[in-house]
Amino acid sequence: MVKKRLILLASILFLLTAYAENASQDYPTTGIASWYSTHTTASGEKFNDNDSTCAMRRYDFGKFYKVCNVANGKCVVVRQNDFGPSKYLYDKGRIIDLSKKAFSRIADLEEGIIKVTIEEQD
Repeated sequence: MVKKRLILLASILFLLTAYAENASQDYPTTGIASWYSTHTTASGEKFNDNDSTCAMRRYDFGKFYKVCNVANGKCVVVRQNDFGPSKYLYDKGRIIDLSKKAFSRIADLEEGIIKVTIEEQD
């Protein structure tokens, strides 16, 4: 059991290191957002659809961000607890994935993706 956990931890660390190239660059403040669901997060905490959390391609777990829907002006404050979206989606303009609750506060879930602005909160 301990060996499996060590292998899992090593795998997670490898993946985080592999995606680190975008983490050190200036992060875009305007782009595409979507909502997602998973079981675990890169920060190690259990994912909860009912929390206002997000995934971004930077390693600032615990930081808060104000995310605003460009189309309707609605905003939500989220806490980063996961790493994402995938490099493929990031390269296509997706800058943040929101929990179901956070996304539903600024847009209809059926929209799937929306244009947003993000701003780091103190």
